[in-house]
Amino acid sequence: MPKILLLEDDLLLGETLEDLLDEEGYTLTWCKNGQEALDASFNAKFDLYVFDINVPLINGLTLLSELRSADDMTPTIYLTSHQEKSVMQEGFENGADDFIKKPFDSDELLLRIQALLRRTQSRVSECIGTLCIDPDRFVIYENREELTLSKKEYTLLALLMESGGKTVSKEMIIDALWPHNASASDGSIRVLINRLKQELSSVEIQNVRGIGYRLVS
Repeated sequence: MPKILLLEDDLLLGETLEDLLDEEGYTLTWCKNGQEALDASFNAKFDLYVFDINVPLINGLTLLSELRSADDMTPTIYLTSHQEKSVMQEGFENGADDFIKKPFDSDELLLRIQALLRRTQSRVSECIGTLCIDPDRFVIYENREELTLSKKEYTLLALLMESGGKTVSKEMIIDALWPHNASASDGSIRVLINRLKQELSSVEIQNVRGIGYRLVS
């Protein structure tokens, strides 16, 4: 089930949301200050953030700005009592996807959560077995878990996935990964391939001797 990170320092509201989201089948991690939420975001992958703004240590606006600057594009809903347009503008500029003003209707919150998760999941455009790529966020998942890849590793794996099981030549790999670097070598490619093999468990990268590589599910 989708995993949600909730940032809310109001204990009564937090408990209410915990019960509500648990009943709907979501896996919830509830943090009561911004630093705790920041730590949680580094330690686990979430499908959605639900953030209050006025919270201790790191406020919700600053927190989302820091996450976005670290290339964390997890969809985010703000729950806030703020009425000022300037706050809403700052939130959207920092990367928020939606705002819900307190007090709010529980059914409306659930509908907005479902809509945002549905829209986000639809971005994943291509899967090979349990290996899926989200080209909008430059992320590849295996068994719904985000793979930790460097830029070149992501580009290489995406190239193999896009080939549909056909062999990708070494020349194609070099053109995609080192377009202006004639010094790229077979050894450089092998290092990346071996790194990907260590990451992957549901698919296999096969070496086509003398030609290149292909992905086999």
